Amino acid sequence: MDMNARRALQVWLALVVLTLLTWAVGRAGLGGAPVIAGILLSVAVKGQMVADVFMGLRGVRSPWRWMVSGWLLVVLVLIGLAFFTGET
Repeated sequence: MDMNARRALQVWLALVVLTLLTWAVGRAGLGGAPVIAGILLSVAVKGQMVADVFMGLRGVRSPWRWMVSGWLLVVLVLIGLAFFTGET
């Protein structure tokens, strides 16, 4: 197995583990601001891993990488704002 395939497999396994942890938290009914913040952080990490490894942006010049990372950050901030400022 070459180095790129090994890295892709490692990242894929990390994505699976993070997704299963998020699922377990939701299944357990855990909530509250720290839990939601942790889930959003997990999503940010997963999104950046997908962009770096599977979209091939790890070695790309800054503007393209910034656009994808910025988009991810904007979406997560908007989701966080909707959750934390929404009516309950």
